[in-house]
Amino acid sequence: MDRKIALLIEYDGTKYYGFQFQPNFPTIQGELENALNNLNLSNERIEGAGRTDTGVHAKGQIASFITNSNLDIQDIESGINHFLPSDIAIQKAYEAPINFSPRRDAISRRYRYTFLNRSTRSPLSERYAYRVSRDINVDKMTKALFSLKGTHDFVNLCGKYEGSTVRNLMDVSINMDDERLHIDLEANAFLPHQVRRTAGLLYQVGLNKFDTDDVEKLMDVDNNAFRPNIPTLPACGLVLLKVKYKDMFQYDYY
Repeated sequence: MDRKIALLIEYDGTKYYGFQFQPNFPTIQGELENALNNLNLSNERIEGAGRTDTGVHAKGQIASFITNSNLDIQDIESGINHFLPSDIAIQKAYEAPINFSPRRDAISRRYRYTFLNRSTRSPLSERYAYRVSRDINVDKMTKALFSLKGTHDFVNLCGKYEGSTVRNLMDVSINMDDERLHIDLEANAFLPHQVRRTAGLLYQVGLNKFDTDDVEKLMDVDNNAFRPNIPTLPACGLVLLKVKYKDMFQYDYY
């Protein structure tokens, strides 16, 4: 009998061309599917909750696949991990409803962008943070960030996209942890490069290149033609923290 298995996955995305399978390039999906093939669990495409870009990391990615294997769920978890490279790991495997969809059933996704604020390089930290060596105004960044909360047209804060660019930014936070500045964004769904461009905008605010009034004008797309050049910050600082579902997969990574 067919079973739907859901996987909670953590990975270092540094050497991968994103989550989604691409022929002739290393991807997270490709490595997962190779592991499933080696275990004779599935030879079909798996489905992921978030299509993280090249170089982006995850602590709480969710993916699922269908199998007719009778293997115990713990054996599935350990077996997949046996065949995965060291920079990808299944944190937990779950039995899921057969009609479960990681992407469609998600209520929200939470991402974190991390700055490392120090003057000298840190080989141990810069794999997972974007280093900045200038003073930044965190108070201004905080005010600007909270002005983005709610339902807005984020057309000025995303990459090329065909379709509606209206999204609901449900929760935001910003906090300093020693030398690290964490910006968390949670939304029903995200547009291409939205988090990295939002972080780029806030960085410009922190450098006093933009005022919070400029941010409000940027978001008022119907009444303002304000279109500044906003950088898309490097992927190294971005991690998919968590995907939320109704009454499923209760875990916290932040």
